[in-house]
Amino acid sequence: MKIKKILLAGGVGLVLLVVIALIVVALFLDGIVKTGVETVGPKIVQVPVTLESIHIGILSGSAKVKGLVLGNPAGYKTPNAVSVGLAEVSVDVASALSDKIVIHSIRVDAPEITFEGGLSDNNLFKIRDNLSAGAATGTNAPAAGAKPAKKIEVDDFLITNAVIHLNFTGLGGLKMNLPLPTIHLTDLGKGDAGLTPADLTKRIFEAITTSTLKEVKDAVANLGKEAGKAATGAVKNVTSGLGGLFKK
Repeated sequence: MKIKKILLAGGVGLVLLVVIALIVVALFLDGIVKTGVETVGPKIVQVPVTLESIHIGILSGSAKVKGLVLGNPAGYKTPNAVSVGLAEVSVDVASALSDKIVIHSIRVDAPEITFEGGLSDNNLFKIRDNLSAGAATGTNAPAAGAKPAKKIEVDDFLITNAVIHLNFTGLGGLKMNLPLPTIHLTDLGKGDAGLTPADLTKRIFEAITTSTLKEVKDAVANLGKEAGKAATGAVKNVTSGLGGLFKK
């Protein structure tokens, strides 16, 4: 009977220890992840990265990211390239113990993307090239002797209601806001291999850059057409006026 009581007490004690451990992790994990993002992020994209806050639900496998800001490369005047007000992430908790972390979904709503420069030379291209260079040279690989970084799988990635702040160097320094169509990516890193954090970032940023460039090209082309129509109309008005003069 005494042994049973001892075992029962030991079991309760173990449960309490687990609960206390979860409370401690819940209290400090958010800050640890925030520091990690702001430390590792700049090494991957080679621009400043800041994060206002992150809240992680350990048992639910969910996370809410607030105020993630991707800065601009040196030489650009606008304060940042991408600003995310709120993003929600759903993770397979069990996968955290394996070599590949499985993320069920990432939902990003109403991010702001700044396009500064021209069609062939701009801030987004520079960040994209930074990511490509890092992946090609192994800059983002773990140091010798270090434990390999966990791979990542993202089953569903969605960006909605995004806005492009256009700061175009041509057309007299054109500035305007453009809506960005929904970006939906699936099965990123699916399979045994997975993706490194750098490769995942590259894939997502490439999709953002491609979609943004298309909208910018369309906007510039439409403005060119409107300017052409306006110029043609002005020429017609002048010609008509001259014709009236000659008739007199």
